[in-house]
Amino acid sequence: MRKLRFDYATTIEFAEPVSDHRFQLRCLPPNLPQQRICDLEFTLAPDCPKAHGIDSFYNPVVTGRIEEPHESFSYHVGGLAFVDQSLSRRQVYKPLYRYQSDFTQQGPALEALTAEMRRELARHSWATAPLEQARYVMGAVHERLSYVPGATNVRTVAEEALAGGAGVCQDYAQVAISVCRGLGLMAKYVAGLYDAEGATHAWFEVYQGGNWHPLDPTNNKVVDDSYIKISHGRDYGDCMLSIGVFRGAAGQTQTVHAKVEALAEAEQ
Repeated sequence: MRKLRFDYATTIEFAEPVSDHRFQLRCLPPNLPQQRICDLEFTLAPDCPKAHGIDSFYNPVVTGRIEEPHESFSYHVGGLAFVDQSLSRRQVYKPLYRYQSDFTQQGPALEALTAEMRRELARHSWATAPLEQARYVMGAVHERLSYVPGATNVRTVAEEALAGGAGVCQDYAQVAISVCRGLGLMAKYVAGLYDAEGATHAWFEVYQGGNWHPLDPTNNKVVDDSYIKISHGRDYGDCMLSIGVFRGAAGQTQTVHAKVEALAEAEQ
């Protein structure tokens, strides 16, 4: 088990004032068998009445409306997380995650990689279980993509990222998910935080034996106790930290900062 202090914030600056801003946030890490969240702090600016709920994937959701004009919108989340991946519990089988979704639909590049993985896995007698196959896919995706911030954006789908050969954690996760699903595995997208990251992170999970097993293709490693889960779904579209609509034709810029710090024994 590790004790992690986390802190992250998102700020959206508008080119001109906007009003009647309705937002939906998936930014609060949930309590799970493998992670317990303590001393959670959540602030919003401009502040407004908020409603807390749960979406269809059981992710915490915060919704609200800011009626008055404002030139920026920001939220901050901080707290402590006790993480122990070994405490993950069995979960209900959901075939939903076996099918391709909006961001993971296959084109020529993904179809070719899936076919290659199917041939390669058939040559290895040890690669029969879903987790073994997913780990093989993870390594292949890690080799084929270069981590290049700015090469893609939040609307980039897995096929485009693989064809371009570059992307960020969102792209690594979605390419791996697409290939896994192409092989008949159940795979889901996860948004969260990582000890070595300066921003939010993304990885994927594959289903085997009644449990979801998390893998990080960006770093080509099994997810350990350095990771904090915020949300999960079919792909990035189900896990966007912030969604909003507002009145006003304003351009916008967004900055995200995240920090995760493992506390030494003396601090625990």
